Amino acid sequence: MNKDQLEGKWKQVKGQFKQKYGELTEDDLTYSEGKFDEMVGRLQEKTGKTKAELQEEINNW
Repeated sequence: MNKDQLEGKWKQVKGQFKQKYGELTEDDLTYSEGKFDEMVGRLQEKTGKTKAELQEEINNW
């Protein structure tokens, strides 16, 4: 999965959250996206895996 595909999936998820939880703002979702990026960074640091390897692992879940 490349960066464009990952961004596309994130936009789909954001849209679904907005539909289900109308009170969510773009700021709420941007914060969540930032926390996800932080988590991936910590996983990279702890496991020594690349971002691409972690993305592949997440996609397989």
